[in-house]
Amino acid sequence: MSFVKRAVGRLVHRGWTYVREAAAISPAAPGGYRFHSMGEGVCLSFPQGAIFGEQWIEIGPHTLVGERVSISAGMGPGVDLGPGTVVRIGRGCSIGRGSHIVGHQSIDIGDDVFTGPYVYITDQNHVYDDPETPIGRQWPRNKPVSIGSGSWIGTGAIILPGTRIGRQSVVAGGAVVRGEFPDHSVIAGVPAKVVRRHSPDLGWHSPSAARLTSPLPTDPRARPEHESRTA
Repeated sequence: MSFVKRAVGRLVHRGWTYVREAAAISPAAPGGYRFHSMGEGVCLSFPQGAIFGEQWIEIGPHTLVGERVSISAGMGPGVDLGPGTVVRIGRGCSIGRGSHIVGHQSIDIGDDVFTGPYVYITDQNHVYDDPETPIGRQWPRNKPVSIGSGSWIGTGAIILPGTRIGRQSVVAGGAVVRGEFPDHSVIAGVPAKVVRRHSPDLGWHSPSAARLTSPLPTDPRARPEHESRTA
């Protein structure tokens, strides 16, 4: 009986490996033809999440998308979003399993951006302007999102509409990010804020350290103490 179990187990694993390889989406696979553009070496691992609006999605060369990742453009399949693309993922990126990239207006992810699993990136949010109308029935608002090249987005982070993250930045796991952040930032918290920065003079430092090392303004009318005593 143990021999039969081992044999069946090997067959199941081999079969699953074959299914994963055959069902992955790549530029050469039928599913890849639906995308606006898909660079050489791209792989969307099987099983995929919800993927629609492919005509408005660009994925750069050698980008790896993990299992159960959802990438969408528009409210649902069959919606005409115009001539331009909505979701743009650069070259050499790695999108962690279970993540969601939900675009309606503009999401730009630069080159060599890596994410942990279960990251959520969207350019649309519900509004609650009318206190009497259910929030889910109020028309949402869009605001573009941009993530700079070379950045790392930690596990479970949420990137909200209107966010602009500079190059070579780190977003801590679980952060809820909204706003504009400069290059070489470490961003953490709920709501997220810059907790570390990089400068040529100080290297990586906290924002408070930068303030402490800044020179104090001087009053040109002030004289040294010994001059005051001898005047």
